[in-house]
Amino acid sequence: MIRYLKRGKAMQIRAEDDAKVRATVEGIIQDIERRGDEAVREYSRKFDQWDPADFRLSQAEIEAARKSLSAREIEDIAFAQKQVRNFAQIQRDSMRDVEVETYPGVVLGHKHIPVNAVGCYIPGGKYPLLASAHMSVLTAKVAGVKRVVSTAPPFQGKPHPAIVTAMAMAGADEILVLGGVQAVVAMAVGTQSIAPVDMLVGPGNMFVAEAKRQLFGRVGIDLFAGPTETLVIADDSVDAEMCAVDLLGQAEHGPTSPAVLLTTSEKLARETLAEVERQLQILPTAAIAAQSWAEYGEVIVCDSDEEMLAKADELASEHVQVMTRDPDYFLQRMTNYGALFLGPRTNVSFGDKVIGTNHTLPTNKAARYTGGLWVGKFLKTCTYQKVLTDEASALMGEYCSRLCHMENFAGHGEQANLRVRRYGTRAEVPWYQPVPAEA
Repeated sequence: MIRYLKRGKAMQIRAEDDAKVRATVEGIIQDIERRGDEAVREYSRKFDQWDPADFRLSQAEIEAARKSLSAREIEDIAFAQKQVRNFAQIQRDSMRDVEVETYPGVVLGHKHIPVNAVGCYIPGGKYPLLASAHMSVLTAKVAGVKRVVSTAPPFQGKPHPAIVTAMAMAGADEILVLGGVQAVVAMAVGTQSIAPVDMLVGPGNMFVAEAKRQLFGRVGIDLFAGPTETLVIADDSVDAEMCAVDLLGQAEHGPTSPAVLLTTSEKLARETLAEVERQLQILPTAAIAAQSWAEYGEVIVCDSDEEMLAKADELASEHVQVMTRDPDYFLQRMTNYGALFLGPRTNVSFGDKVIGTNHTLPTNKAARYTGGLWVGKFLKTCTYQKVLTDEASALMGEYCSRLCHMENFAGHGEQANLRVRRYGTRAEVPWYQPVPAEA
């Protein structure tokens, strides 16, 4: 039987908050559509107190940012990017173009074609999330995207040098210092100074996530990546300190980031509740983490691994940290998650920053139908067909003609009938009179 020792904010209250966000974002999109750069600049001044002569950085400004970092900082960024690039390339190499003769004289195939232009949003207003540059810009470039526009908000009144450097090292073609809804809208719809892109990627706060949702269709998006979520699945093989660290390590992302403990040990659950409170007294980011934990944190006790598995699949969390005696039990059986972190030796932070997998992952239960950002998200799998022989064209035409007749698609049927007449041995298809040729 599932028992909640702590619950988060009620879903009805969350829905009311979401409605307010939707209305705000809709107004900003419409304003930028009407007024372009002028509106973008006004929102940048309003939300970020940022009003540069040009939101796009020059090469000299990019070089200056890089020179302001230490050699060790450059080396650390390079190490992380090497891991991300390596795994992205392995993923790309697994995706093959195909061409096969599926029936005598009929050739079918598909090609993986990169999106032409991508806009990458890098969060950086509260925390300079330079890792998102690796995950989005670099992965897009491995996929073969020709034009990658990357943007991040100013940090403490200026471009953050590590974010700018990470963007440049990842291969961004254009680097903007622009944040929030105004940034993603400008890239999606285009302004007088920013050419539009075909796809938006990258995580962000609830306003950025909602902007991507409303812009979807006009442009592609990676997924709905809203506030960070984490689920810790644990039994009594681990202790409360580790559970609390892994919960608060993600709760610090923002005041609306759910952190959930799912365990078969009520003793561990109660000890973790106490340990969270202890750590909140010393955690430098406790102001944010405490609010997130108070309003969105949950502690759930189950009777068995099977019960935890069912609940975990229902929650469909973005990050799932599994610290049980047999973590592979969950690897083999779980179906709804953004990314799994198996065993106490790994953790979500490794995936967020350095280990090589992508940290842009589905939230709000989107893990029920999609995985996270990866190289394949930047590729369009497009099919093609070739009919090489008269016999094949006539045969496919006869089948197609009869199928079109069942659907009452006369025009479709005539496309097939023409090939039967041109390439087959029969003079006509009995059920349909051909369109007369013009004199």
